[in-house]
Amino acid sequence: MQSWVIGNWKQNPATNNDVNMLLDQLLAAVAKDGVTTPCQLMVAPSCVHLASVSGRVQGTPILSAAQDISAHSGSTGAYTGDCSAQQVADAGATWTILGHSERRQYHRETNDTLLQKLTHALSQNLNVVLCIGETQAQYDASETFAVLVEQLAVVKDWLAQQSLESISAIQASNLAEHLIIAYEPVWAIGTGKVPTVTEVAATHDYIKQTLASFNNNLAEFTVLYGGSVNADNAASFAANPAINGALVGGAALKSESFLAIAKAFSSAKS
Repeated sequence: MQSWVIGNWKQNPATNNDVNMLLDQLLAAVAKDGVTTPCQLMVAPSCVHLASVSGRVQGTPILSAAQDISAHSGSTGAYTGDCSAQQVADAGATWTILGHSERRQYHRETNDTLLQKLTHALSQNLNVVLCIGETQAQYDASETFAVLVEQLAVVKDWLAQQSLESISAIQASNLAEHLIIAYEPVWAIGTGKVPTVTEVAATHDYIKQTLASFNNNLAEFTVLYGGSVNADNAASFAANPAINGALVGGAALKSESFLAIAKAFSSAKS
């Protein structure tokens, strides 16, 4: 299975100049070292920089993703400040991140909200990285699996919706080509706290089993790990077959650390 290393830049870098400097370094390193097959690279800049980043990475081994899309409309509407799935796709993105813990926390995103976003994305042929993960309190209370099942219900609800309405060309038979799950324990994001590889692998196996229980066509699903992934610990995660890649935060803002993570997955999955 192909591995993925995705850089979520969040609200960084601050300026176009800084964005271009980071891209210059990434593109130069990729051109020098060659494609990191079988590892697919992707970056998710802010919406302000999405079009320019997408234009620069077009035709390179790097894909571009939006960090979010509107839940209200897949195309246009009177929704000040929102960017629709159609608009981000038109800006050059082929993927979008949905359900990141920061969106869930700061914007109170619910499963109903995420179902709307997932529906809009896939109806506009925009692929999705769906983030799930438990808080420290939920982890301490051994509620991780229960939390993940509740969050993954968005996928189950989307499948039920499709069977009733047939509103998308994407069905269960090919959903795994258009949807990636990113397991990010909230307590590990940007904290330096990192679960063991054994813990992550067991959780990934449970996620895959849960998805397969929704539909037999979802037996082979890409699940990434995110949460304080860096150049030093990437190889240990990459070595486990249950971990199909990484969603990277802070380490994605430096080309050296981002590409070191990619190389770790590329080497392990070759």
